[in-house]
Amino acid sequence: MSRLQVVSGKGGTGKTTVAAALALALATEGKRTLLVEVEGRQGIAQLFETEALPYEERKIAVAPGGGEVYALAIDPELALLDYLQMFYKLGSAGRALKKLGAIDFATTIAPGLRDVLLTGKACEAVRRKDRSGRFVYDYVVMDAPPTGRVTRFLNVNDEVAGLAKIGPIHNQAQAVMRVLKSPETAVHLVTLLEEMPVQETADGIAELRAARLPVGRVVVNMVRPEVLDPDGLELVRTVARSSVARSLSAAGLGGARRGGHAERLVDPLLTQADEYAERYALEHEQRAVLGELGLPLHELPLLAEGVDLAGLYELASELRKQGMS
Repeated sequence: MSRLQVVSGKGGTGKTTVAAALALALATEGKRTLLVEVEGRQGIAQLFETEALPYEERKIAVAPGGGEVYALAIDPELALLDYLQMFYKLGSAGRALKKLGAIDFATTIAPGLRDVLLTGKACEAVRRKDRSGRFVYDYVVMDAPPTGRVTRFLNVNDEVAGLAKIGPIHNQAQAVMRVLKSPETAVHLVTLLEEMPVQETADGIAELRAARLPVGRVVVNMVRPEVLDPDGLELVRTVARSSVARSLSAAGLGGARRGGHAERLVDPLLTQADEYAERYALEHEQRAVLGELGLPLHELPLLAEGVDLAGLYELASELRKQGMS
């Protein structure tokens, strides 16, 4: 597995949930993972049922086998202060600039610089080593912006082209791109088995490939359980109402007489079956579209009770079973 795992997806597909589950899955058997948030929504803190993340790396979970998950919410302003200290040794002068609003001004008028800072912080964590020469983190998982913006966000080299042709900013962008366009990185896209998310996933993959960014896998999230197999669906299309009524009656659901309880259940039951058949056909069609993308495909189940901390571990276990760790 690549050491930098970037997770994106259309809004509403659960990309943050998948990123968190992936971080847990990768941290099994004693590994250490850093989960990075770049959008300032504090979604990771909510999933792990912890307080809001500061601009520091904090341990938030222990994975099966003793691994550890750390998390970091990157603040662009504070990242710029780090940058100014690293390259220009501004120290207290940098803090003074923040108080004057200059830092916020710089990251607002130069969004390309903001992206360099956000991606640069994640890439620095990928490259960081301890005193013994070992990587501090085995994996870094980034909860990236949605599919429609992820290529521009990651392609920071183009973003800063108009800002700096030479100098530290240019060099920083070049260093970031060496990580992002290498085998060290994989960009995964999260989708649902619905037409719009699948189409946006296909478009996102095309954009990533055009930018020569390394596309990883497609994760289909919130997959509902299969109720009827193809034989059952065919039976729904051909079965007579009277046969359904008799079957319901035989199951103890009311008398078989006309107008009885079983009779009244027939129409709602067949309507529900028709709706399921329609949904099944749509999902089968969307799976076929995803299959044509030529990428490994993984599916995560819809959790009926929602995603709490226990559910997150359940999804992580599913990802491990499917080879995403």
